[in-house]
Amino acid sequence: MHGVSLKQLLTEIVEHYGFEILYAYLNINCFSTKPSIDSSVKFLKKTDWAREKVEAFYLYQFKGLPRASAEQFELPPRDRIVPPEQQPGPPAELSLEDAERLREKRARKAAAHDRDAGQRKGPRQRPANPSGASEKDSSDPWAKWRK
Repeated sequence: MHGVSLKQLLTEIVEHYGFEILYAYLNINCFSTKPSIDSSVKFLKKTDWAREKVEAFYLYQFKGLPRASAEQFELPPRDRIVPPEQQPGPPAELSLEDAERLREKRARKAAAHDRDAGQRKGPRQRPANPSGASEKDSSDPWAKWRK
């Protein structure tokens, strides 16, 4: 991605897909609320996570490059090295219907992850009351000094 400015990158993908598809796939508000190239570039320059998301979209959806190796995947998209033998492919065909299916799939996966995480932790138990006071007394911190 060396030599490709953020504005040039964004202009290319907006001309091909449009802001509506970008918002549907990336879920970044700068593509839905009064979108423009200049305002999006301004936001993306300030926000690392959003810029990396757009750059990864550019590489793997728009340019059609194969997935990065595990070692390269640890780097931000702009710092990844694309081997010279890898040539960009045609842009992926994307639709709003596919974006909705992808969003639903991600939501199901997140719900399953949350459900599994809750089962691993087990029930929370309160520590035993070291003072030996009853539960009713422990709600009042001054109970043991009252007569």
